[in-house]
Amino acid sequence: MDILLTIAEVCVLILAFTVLNWLTDIGFKVMTTHWFRGRTERLAAQRQNISLLLLLACVGLCFVIISVNGVLIYQGKNVQAFQLNLIQSIPAAFWVTLAVAIAKCISLLLLVKFCVPVLHRFLDWGSTFAKNYDRITANDEAVEAFFTYLKKTLTHSLWILAGIWCTQFLYLPDAIPKYLYIALKSYVAIAIGQLLIKTLTALIDTLDALSLQYSSPDNLLRYYERFRHLVPALKKCVAYILYVGIAALIISEIDFIAWIASYADEIIAIITIYFASSVLIELTNVVLEDLVLSIDHLTDLQRQRRLTVIPLLKSILKYTIYFTAALIVLRLFNIDPTPLLAGAGLVGLIVGFGAQNLINDIVCGFFVLFENYYLVGDYIEAGKIEERTVEGIVEAIELRTTHIRHPDGQLQIIRNGEIGSIINYSKQYIYAKVDVPVPDNTHLEQMYSVIAAIGQQLNAECPDVLEPTQVDGLETLGTSNLVIRTLTKVKPGRHLYTQRLLRKMLQQALDHANALS
Repeated sequence: MDILLTIAEVCVLILAFTVLNWLTDIGFKVMTTHWFRGRTERLAAQRQNISLLLLLACVGLCFVIISVNGVLIYQGKNVQAFQLNLIQSIPAAFWVTLAVAIAKCISLLLLVKFCVPVLHRFLDWGSTFAKNYDRITANDEAVEAFFTYLKKTLTHSLWILAGIWCTQFLYLPDAIPKYLYIALKSYVAIAIGQLLIKTLTALIDTLDALSLQYSSPDNLLRYYERFRHLVPALKKCVAYILYVGIAALIISEIDFIAWIASYADEIIAIITIYFASSVLIELTNVVLEDLVLSIDHLTDLQRQRRLTVIPLLKSILKYTIYFTAALIVLRLFNIDPTPLLAGAGLVGLIVGFGAQNLINDIVCGFFVLFENYYLVGDYIEAGKIEERTVEGIVEAIELRTTHIRHPDGQLQIIRNGEIGSIINYSKQYIYAKVDVPVPDNTHLEQMYSVIAAIGQQLNAECPDVLEPTQVDGLETLGTSNLVIRTLTKVKPGRHLYTQRLLRKMLQQALDHANALS
């Protein structure tokens, strides 16, 4: 009899949930047909969720009934008598209170359900208004991300808050709403942090677009393009600072790890120092490159010298700023850097004895700079790399190496200690030497006149030529041909170009003379 009663109760429960599911299906079909025709997909998704919840509830209650009745049958008790006594022991006021609580929960959940779409429409309108207000498209993506996340955050917060109130309506144990409040507080803190990050991102993008829009050579915003590459770093630093603050706020609520939150100020200070150091480095670069080089009435030599020294100064200032920032960070953690500096000096002295080549390169680099052996832009011939002489235009002079661009295009990097003897083709002037082979029966005086005429023409047409081409004399005396050497005084570093141009003009003149003869 007890087993049949258990089967009957399970069947009635399944039937009740089936009817409830059928009524829910009818209700959703009515809403889809008459009220929410444009939201069929969303309603279908909600319908599936409700069906799943009903199924889980039905399975759970069936399991409870079978389990309780099975224990009673095992103990030899009457299931029907036990259930009647249980129902009679519960006062009628409890059922009234339970019904009222369930009604309140249903009403609250329905209220939230119908308020959420209204809230979404309002936020969509706010997003559209914010994107169109400033007439700047560069920040539209950031504004859209902000309102999307705000919509998601408010929706989840409303449902969590409704769940907390439902637990209070049902008079559940105090521990449940307590932990739900902690979860809600943590979620809201994280959400507010994310919203602040997205707000600041949108603000930074807006200021970035406005700075580019209103920059001109007449105001300070002309320097903004130099600092613009720091914008992504600024966004990341702001995000990290907010993450640290949120983490400290949440961790402080957990007793056994609350001590970690005390380091939040130091971590935020480190992030700020890092970004401030990057800004200061770029500021010194602007001062060195723009203000120092923008002085009027600079000669080419003075400008060349400053272009040579500025990269070295930039490197020194960059490492100085980073070193100072490291000392400040040590001070934040109450670490005295003096013993570390003394130890570093001793270690540096020991390493110095084993790094003589490095020291030699640095010393040679200083001598190159301060004794003005060559400058950036000079055409030089120096030491050897793999038994080949290094020559070309100097692109950079650093403490340890010199970068030389070969006329063929390859970049040659040579240690300052290996440069050795230097031939500088860029001091005041240089001679472009061209050897002209001619047959042994050539009338030399007539040939000298042709070369002189070509030299005058070259001097008139080429601004790099300082003096007309001169015949240096007969370089080679052979049985089959002769070689006449010519010298053309040109500007520093322009000898290769002038040599090629002179050879072309001489060849054209000789071809023309042979054609006439």
